Amino acid sequence: MAGDNAAERTQEMRPARYAKSETGFAWLRLIGASMVVVEHSFPIVNPERLTILPASWDLSPGYFALMGFFTMSGYQITDSWVRDASWWRYVAKRVLRIWPPLLVVVMFTAFVIGPLVTVLDAAEYWKDTATWGYVVHNAALYPLQHLLPGVFAENPYPWSANGSLWTLPMETTGYALVLVAGLAGLLTRARVGLFAVLAAMVVLDGVLGATYTFQGRGGSLLSVPVGAMVAFGVAFVIGMVLHRYHEVVPLSRGAAYSLVLLYLVVNFVPFLQPAARFVLPFAAGYGAVVWAHHWPRRLARYDKWVYGSYGMYIWAMPVQQLIVYAGVRNSYVLMAMALPLAYACGLLSWQLVEIPTQRLRIYLRPRKKPVRNVRPRDSVSGRGAHRRERTGV
Repeated sequence: MAGDNAAERTQEMRPARYAKSETGFAWLRLIGASMVVVEHSFPIVNPERLTILPASWDLSPGYFALMGFFTMSGYQITDSWVRDASWWRYVAKRVLRIWPPLLVVVMFTAFVIGPLVTVLDAAEYWKDTATWGYVVHNAALYPLQHLLPGVFAENPYPWSANGSLWTLPMETTGYALVLVAGLAGLLTRARVGLFAVLAAMVVLDGVLGATYTFQGRGGSLLSVPVGAMVAFGVAFVIGMVLHRYHEVVPLSRGAAYSLVLLYLVVNFVPFLQPAARFVLPFAAGYGAVVWAHHWPRRLARYDKWVYGSYGMYIWAMPVQQLIVYAGVRNSYVLMAMALPLAYACGLLSWQLVEIPTQRLRIYLRPRKKPVRNVRPRDSVSGRGAHRRERTGV
């Protein structure tokens, strides 16, 4: 009973102290996208340097942010299924969310940026099947194509016009996992089965061994590295578990900071370092969900400025490659220029692409079931049936 009273007091305090969790998630996604831009500013200029931190630290803020991204997705996408457990509406919502901004950025990259920066002549560029394949393959996600003919060929990082897209197939795999789990009852009556899924993912992740410097063993699913997919899948399933056990697992800021501290300690103690990979998704994932639920209410007034994180993430690398193409070879200058430009692209994507396509969800609302008028009867069973009709129980 004491726990129930504490939970009730927490709910009463939240409206005064904290913003809605959706606001917290939006802010954290924007911060995470910014961290990825910062990280990419180094290998794009110097491919031998993968992170802003010294290589000897074996830490990547961008990789930590991606783990948080996947846990937040697991949490929020599970919430979407629980609120409306219709498989076809669920799929339609996911398509409307991820594909329109993706199609815009890959077509702009291939049809606008490509012709401007390719080392090939115009006729050769447009005749090359890889130009059109870039759009087709990336729209299909799993057969990702990173190269455009001659595009950014003279940049220090010529291997991808938009390397950020590599995580999107893993995200859609998480969407499929939620769909399967929902249809199998793992998000409702058999939710305990999620722990078995999580345990299997953790074991498999240990076998495949993906890190921010190594995409892991296990080969590829088309163009998607299986090891990395499993590593991010662990974080995604953590989000699913946190959502389905939200009434059991406390969202403690102290515990979140303790997990991050544990990750740092394990990472820097040599004989503990092999365990760091297992602590990472829990530290990043639990922390992201906790901080989203404890976001300061005073920041909610800036909501309209923080919902462009997806657009920022998928536009950032073409923007950075263009800046490098223009002659910038200093990572910090690149970072300073790319952050505001990528943010602006994200806002434009949100306003011009994502909001209009999200409005189409109005056609995906479940139909309200008609309420039949049932005359109350004098019997106990009759009165009970009448009460259920009125309340929808």
